[in-house]
Amino acid sequence: MGCCSLFALCLLLGLLRAGRGLQNVTAQLFGAEAFGTLAAFGDFNSDKQTDLFVLRGGNELLIFLADQKEPYFKPKVKLSINQGVITSVVPGDYDGDSQMDVLLTTQQQNHVTDELSVIIFWGRNQTLDSNRKTVLNKTFHDEPLIMDFNGDLIPDVFGVTNESDRPQILIGRNLSWHPALDTKSKMYIPHSHAFIDLNRDFTADLFLTTLSNSQQIQFETWVNKDGNFSNVTDIKQKPEDTKVVGQSVFADFDGDGQTEHLLPACADETCQKSAIYLSKPGLNQWIPVLQDFRNKDTLWGFVPYKNNQSSIPITLHIGDYNMDGYPDALAILRNTSGSNQQAFLLENVPCNNASCRSIHRMFKVYWELSDLNQIKDAVVATFFDIYEDGILDIIVLSKGYFNSEFAIHTLKNNFEADAYFVKVIVLSGLCSNDCPSKITPFGVNQPGPYIMYTTVDANGYLKNGSAGQLSQSAHFALQLPYNVLGLGRSANFLDHLYVGIPRPLGEKSIRKQEWTAIIPNSQLIVIPYPHNVPRSWSAKLYLTPSNIVLLTAIALIGVCVFILAIIGILHWQEKKADDREKRQEAHRFHFDAM
Repeated sequence: MGCCSLFALCLLLGLLRAGRGLQNVTAQLFGAEAFGTLAAFGDFNSDKQTDLFVLRGGNELLIFLADQKEPYFKPKVKLSINQGVITSVVPGDYDGDSQMDVLLTTQQQNHVTDELSVIIFWGRNQTLDSNRKTVLNKTFHDEPLIMDFNGDLIPDVFGVTNESDRPQILIGRNLSWHPALDTKSKMYIPHSHAFIDLNRDFTADLFLTTLSNSQQIQFETWVNKDGNFSNVTDIKQKPEDTKVVGQSVFADFDGDGQTEHLLPACADETCQKSAIYLSKPGLNQWIPVLQDFRNKDTLWGFVPYKNNQSSIPITLHIGDYNMDGYPDALAILRNTSGSNQQAFLLENVPCNNASCRSIHRMFKVYWELSDLNQIKDAVVATFFDIYEDGILDIIVLSKGYFNSEFAIHTLKNNFEADAYFVKVIVLSGLCSNDCPSKITPFGVNQPGPYIMYTTVDANGYLKNGSAGQLSQSAHFALQLPYNVLGLGRSANFLDHLYVGIPRPLGEKSIRKQEWTAIIPNSQLIVIPYPHNVPRSWSAKLYLTPSNIVLLTAIALIGVCVFILAIIGILHWQEKKADDREKRQEAHRFHFDAM
């Protein structure tokens, strides 16, 4: 009775709760402050909750700090610049004091030149002072890539400046300029450079978007060999028959533990025919993973990039929406026969055609997602774990707010199937128990670490997954300072979880550490201190119980109450029978005595 009741109740609750939907929670999160341009994420005040960096009015930066009371994000830190327009925000610890600084790129108000100035505002005691800043003495042709070029886990600034046609690197801490690469290639604008491991050695490599001699877009990979980016190891041309190329993004698309290159593109200038291509590192082959953009009688496509301040490059934002272990994507699509522009979820599903058979996976546009479909004139859509519960929610920016500002929409992900995850964030490791002000630097936004896990799925097969942390920083990459890796429906412990970090020039040994038997639905905070002694690295584990655990507990308590009620009734009936028998025995004794 008890087992049957438990199973039935769990099944009923599962049917009631399972599903795929979104809930608009913008009012609870922002109140009346839901406008502006979301530019970056980071834990600014080191409270293990991710804060939001929002631009307003062209020259104002607001940091919305996460709170426990509604509205859950409040604009607590404000920073304004006197000249120019802010074009991007990249939080990070640029001086190695384990406190978050903020790098801004700015453009002249009248757009006389496309050159970008860079200002670094230095963080102190979890706040920013407009007077404590450094304005770099060189300007950039394009938004820079923030990476760890020299392997000291202090972010460096990579890009082409006004003083040279070749990329230069601004080394963090001492802010000294150095030549970066011996390349003759011209950087493509807007670039989609990345700092991510592409050959599975747990050391971040450098990926560049460049132009060939014939002015065709190409992609260069500079592998990190013993801490040095000395020679280009792979040059790949864009897919044939493509006129417009979007931003490259990187993900372990097919769950084999290796990072793949994803590229949105169009066959014509107006993106009447759009597609997403995939390429595996080392293979000069493009595999289409999405070509069907037709919904009933309506054809959709990407929104072409226009070289002006209000236009945003074609970009995919990656995240495992349904925690099945295969990363999904968010994209902005436009009705090719009209002006409607919306955000859509691209779900990673098994391949059902010959073109993607070699990788067994493909994207499918999820056309019916009501709350997402109701947002008109969308311009950016990205993933974000709003409630820090390991389930990725969605943030959308749309046009039409007062005074040309974007409106911010936050959609809670109500996907609550029996799926599991592990959430990993790798810190700078510049300190451990001796950090300044005794505050662990959760919010330093460290680019370059690489994470991979192996486990056994529900069917007993080996399952892999991998991701790079903060591999891209320019043109609204909007990457999170952590990685949420879906594990599917397997509640097994992670057999192995590996974390690797960049290493300095001349160091041949890989800086990588392994942890075993990691509990699913947990957050792992890795502190790689000291950098060169991986066995001494520490990991703090925080558990996030899944909803299925709560539902099972409720069902179990219900069954226990039901069984206790039956036991109580039977006990009461037995007690009445005992009392009746005692009276009969007492009566019989009375007559026998006479």
